[in-house]
Amino acid sequence: MRATSESQLEQFPELPPTQIPASAFDLVLPKPLLSGSQKTWSRYVAPDLAIICLNWLLLGAVALAFFGGLPGMLFLSPVSGSSPGSYLLGIATLHGALITLLGYTEGLYETPNASQQIPILAKSVLWATLVLCVGFELQGFPASLDFIAGMAAVLHFSTLYGWRKIELKRRLVTPREPRNVLVVGAGEIGRRIARHVENHPEEGRSIYGFLDDEAPLGNGVIGRSRDLARLARTGFIDDLILVGRHDHALTKTILAEARRLRLDVEIVPELFGQAVSGINRVANVPILCVHRERLPWAALVIKRFADVTGATAVLLALSPVLAFISLLIKLDSKGPVLYVAPRAGRKGRLFRCYKFRTMVSNADALKQSLRSRNERSTVLFKMAADPRVTRVGAVLRRYSLDELPQLWNVLKGEMSLVGPRPHPVDDFAAYQLQHLARLDVTPGLTGLWQVTARRDPSFERSIDLDREYIRAWSLRLDLRIVLKTFAVVLRGSGQ
Repeated sequence: MRATSESQLEQFPELPPTQIPASAFDLVLPKPLLSGSQKTWSRYVAPDLAIICLNWLLLGAVALAFFGGLPGMLFLSPVSGSSPGSYLLGIATLHGALITLLGYTEGLYETPNASQQIPILAKSVLWATLVLCVGFELQGFPASLDFIAGMAAVLHFSTLYGWRKIELKRRLVTPREPRNVLVVGAGEIGRRIARHVENHPEEGRSIYGFLDDEAPLGNGVIGRSRDLARLARTGFIDDLILVGRHDHALTKTILAEARRLRLDVEIVPELFGQAVSGINRVANVPILCVHRERLPWAALVIKRFADVTGATAVLLALSPVLAFISLLIKLDSKGPVLYVAPRAGRKGRLFRCYKFRTMVSNADALKQSLRSRNERSTVLFKMAADPRVTRVGAVLRRYSLDELPQLWNVLKGEMSLVGPRPHPVDDFAAYQLQHLARLDVTPGLTGLWQVTARRDPSFERSIDLDREYIRAWSLRLDLRIVLKTFAVVLRGSGQ
C-alpha cells in the first residue's frame, strides 16, 4: 500500500454525502432492480433467470425432437395465436421471476457459500413450482403439465446449484480485487467477523484492521475512532463494520464521518450478548430481532387437520346419540338443551362455549350462594354433590357426554381436541400472574389434567399439568391423551 502524507490528504477534501432522491422507479421496481442492487442483479439474479429460461427451452427442444412437442401440453392450444416457442418462453419467464423473487426474500443472494444456499434454493424452486402448478390448474391445463413443471424444477435446482459451484471455484482461482474492510470494535464478535472474512475470500472482502478506543494497539488494532478519516483514506477503505456497544454520541460521530467518507456501513450490535437473528421494519423503522421463537408449523397444521376431521367424524357418527340426549334433557327439566356460556380461550379471548345442559336453568344465579361449599382450592368451583345438577345431567357428567357439543367449538377453531380446559369468566377473572401461562395455547376438549389428576382438588396441580402439557407438546402426546380419555370416560369418573 502506498504511504500517503497528511499534506497530500489535505489536497483532496471529502465530498459531501450524495443525496439520492426517491423516484417513481423506487416505488415500482422490485428491490433486485433498484439502483443500489445492480451488483446483485448482474452477478446473481440475471444469470439465474437466464439459466431457468434456457432449461425450459431445452425441455421444449428435447420434447420437440423426440415426441413432436411436450405431449398434449404446452403446444396444445397456444393463446392468442402465439407460437409454441414464445408460449414456452412466457412460462419460463414467469417461473424464473417467481424463483428469483422468492430466493431474494429468503436471502439467497446474500449467502455467498454455495452449500448454505442449498436449502434456500430448494425452497424457492419448490414454492415457485407449486404456485405455477396452481396457475395451470386454474387455467384448466392438462394435469400432465404439472409433471413437466416438476421435471423443470429438478432441472432448475441442479443447474442453478451447479452454476454456483462453478462460479465459486472461478472466484477462488481468479479473485477480484477485494473490498477493504475496517472494523470498529475489536471485541469477540468483531474478531469473529474478521475470521469469517479471512476464511471466505470468495466473498471479495479483506480485513484492513480494527479501530478500538480501549484495546491496546497491536494484534490487528491499528487506531482509535478518531483515526477513522485518516485510516479510511490511507487504507482505501470500502466498508465499515460497527460492532458492539458504543457511546451514543460516539456512534453518531462515527456514522456521520463514515457517510462523509462515502463508506458502506454495516452495524452489528452486541445486545446483551444476544445474537441478531433478523431485521424487520415497523413504520419504516428498522427493528433488529435478537430472538424469534421457532414454532412447529407443520405439526400445528397436522393438529388442526386432526381437529377438523376428528370433530366432523364424531359429530356425524354420534348424531343419533346427540339427538337422543337432547330429548332426554327436555323431558327431564325445563330449560334449553344447550348451555352456552363465555369461556376464556387462547390469549384470554372470550368465546361462546357449548355444552349439554346438566343443571337447572338458574344454575349461574345459584353459584355465588354455594361458593362456601367449593371443594376446589383457589380459583375453580367444583362440588361432588352439586344440588343444581339434574338427574340426566348427573349421568351426562359421569361419562363426560355433556362436553360433546364442544366439538362445534373445535370446528370453529375456538377449541382443539386436546389442550387445557377453558375456564368460566369469573374463574378467569381471579387468575394470578402465574396462571396466565395456560392461555398461551388453544383450550381443549380434553387435556393432560383430565387423564392424570381429574379428581385432584388442587388448582395449582391442574395449572402445573397444563404448563407441562404446553412445554412437552407433541402430536404423539396428543394421541396418548386422546387414547387415555376413552379409558377415563368408560370408567365414568366424571363429576
